[in-house]
Amino acid sequence: MKLHVLRKEIAMSNTAPGSWLFLLFNLPAKQSSGRVKVWRRLKKFGAIQLKTSTYVLPDEPVHYERFQWLAKEIVDTGGEATLVRVKDIEGMPHAAIVALFNEARARDYDELFEPMNLLIKDNKARKPSPENFSNQLQKLRQRYQEIRDIDYFQSSRGEDLQRLLQKAEALESPEKKTETTKRLRVEDYRDKTWLTRPRPEIDRVGSAWLIRKFIDPSAKFVFANTPVEFPKAIPYDMFEVEFSHHGDHCTFETLIQRFAIRDRAVLRLAELIHDADVEDDKFHRVEGFGVEQIFKGWAKQGLTDQEILSKGFECFDALYAQFKKS
Repeated sequence: MKLHVLRKEIAMSNTAPGSWLFLLFNLPAKQSSGRVKVWRRLKKFGAIQLKTSTYVLPDEPVHYERFQWLAKEIVDTGGEATLVRVKDIEGMPHAAIVALFNEARARDYDELFEPMNLLIKDNKARKPSPENFSNQLQKLRQRYQEIRDIDYFQSSRGEDLQRLLQKAEALESPEKKTETTKRLRVEDYRDKTWLTRPRPEIDRVGSAWLIRKFIDPSAKFVFANTPVEFPKAIPYDMFEVEFSHHGDHCTFETLIQRFAIRDRAVLRLAELIHDADVEDDKFHRVEGFGVEQIFKGWAKQGLTDQEILSKGFECFDALYAQFKKS
């Protein structure tokens, strides 16, 4: 652990893997407006508070720079600030801090569920005008993206809200359902790198299996929260990308449609993946929920994203063989 009291400059060593950045500060009592300003900045950064005037972020260059500038501002206004890099915290394991971040983001996401559900309900009752509906949806979409940008450990609540947002978007533009009818040539998608979100579950694993088996036999898979992290990769099952949820289709179904895959066993797989992922009981297929629990269990056991994908491929190979036989 390195301690740096900030006066005019701040100096720290390079990022340590798995470490945390702590910002400890003190402002003069008369600086009430300054305190509010600092609090708002910390909230925007997605920092969590451990103790009074003690905030933490994952140890990444962008977070270090944010804390660095904020600490300088605090010092320049007459306060004191200390920037600390911590590898281990006694009595608080890494997973416990991650849980605090996820709980904070879950609370942020939860604030959007009620207005999102109300918007969908009112739209079905034809209460708002199309223009008013779009304006309200855009505000909710913008707030969702703001939270997602600071959701550093992929809170599962964010995925729940994303599904709800996609339902709302389908109501906003029913024509989007026909946008995915353009057929694509698999020859144009060979030897590519494909990108999806970390901690893959049934739709992301199933889609990767489908890509490898029917679209791109040499496909490589990488994981990140946003497409900008791998700009040359083809993103799938991510927010506002081509290969994702469209209308009431999950990503697996979108890929089937775009690449005109007509294998009957694959279409049966699509039904169980859809019901487990979208949870609308469209096909009355309960098997997928069991498969989904397996993927979640592997994640809890600490398997890497690549390991979950590899084991998932074996799982879908077996299901496909069974469906093909029957």
